[in-house]
Amino acid sequence: MKTNPKDLLTTPQAVVILINYVLAAGILTLPRSSVDKVKTPDVWISVILGGLISFMAGFIMVKLSQQFPEKTFYQYSKEIIGKWLGAFLGLLMVGYFLALASYEVRTLAEVTGFFLLEGTPIWAIIMPFIWLGLYLIIDGINPIARLFEIIFPITVVVFLFVTFLSLGLFDLDNLRPVLGLGFTPVLKGVSTTVMAYLGPEIMLILVSFMQKPKKAIKVLTIGISICMFFYIITVVMVIGALSIDGTVSRTWPTIGLIRSFEIQGLIFERFESMLLVIWIMQIFATFIVTYYAATLGLAHIFNKKMKPFMFGVLPFIYIIARYPQNLNMVFKFGDYIGWSALFLFGGVPPLLFVISKLKGAKHEAKNS
Repeated sequence: MKTNPKDLLTTPQAVVILINYVLAAGILTLPRSSVDKVKTPDVWISVILGGLISFMAGFIMVKLSQQFPEKTFYQYSKEIIGKWLGAFLGLLMVGYFLALASYEVRTLAEVTGFFLLEGTPIWAIIMPFIWLGLYLIIDGINPIARLFEIIFPITVVVFLFVTFLSLGLFDLDNLRPVLGLGFTPVLKGVSTTVMAYLGPEIMLILVSFMQKPKKAIKVLTIGISICMFFYIITVVMVIGALSIDGTVSRTWPTIGLIRSFEIQGLIFERFESMLLVIWIMQIFATFIVTYYAATLGLAHIFNKKMKPFMFGVLPFIYIIARYPQNLNMVFKFGDYIGWSALFLFGGVPPLLFVISKLKGAKHEAKNS
């Protein structure tokens, strides 16, 4: 099953897909979750370290995928470790993407229901989004890329505009002292910040769609760097304005920051709605990519067409999204997904990379 020429992506499109996939709930939840772990103002250092670790993991995934430039992980894993074990790993990966898609939709429903559509049933928010997702992915990855090319610049402009409007509340003393309690608290926060960068795993699929697979490292570098920039600005501005205690005490501290000021005389005097709009777009983007990756995986594993799977997984996404009974369970569900990703994508790609290299070396030795 070769990649359809219509689905080939340019390097900028691949960058935009990676960025939109990584940036999701982390913009709203990262300040609280990371500060809760670190308990010092040095969270921004943990964010940088998390980004570097994510890049290193992504680097291995890209190098693995570049050995099979026209195939996705679902296809080349069978060549490396055999048909049945490769299919099993592929199904684990599909399960991860389905769980993440469900989590993103449920988080979107929770925040939208709380801030924008109070009293609206969760099912009434979830269902339109998953049906919109189906409508978008049904023609392949190229329409997804074109939509993301529209979403990304809007996200950058609105995010920077809204964030820097809060400079009046910013107090540099809230970020001091730097490393006042040493480096140990910073290291404690790395496990949390790494989860905010979940996303390089999409390179296991994305490389096969690139017009120039050799530029995949460039895509990874630019994508992770821009996401790191977003996250650093977020945690620095939130902690600088709300302090450590104020950040931990809020469920959605980024929105809390934006709601804590208003500017008289402008068309918009309060700006949390603008932040929520771009955040909803980012959540939708992450959902779209995971939904597409799951259905693509099932199609490749069972060597069937994608469209039946696109319709078939919708009920599963809805059921899983509805399973958490409250917001605390939603957060725990997200933690489980994060830890499973660290295990699945932190351990499996390096192992496959080593096996593929050893196989290649043996093949060369036989030929010589």
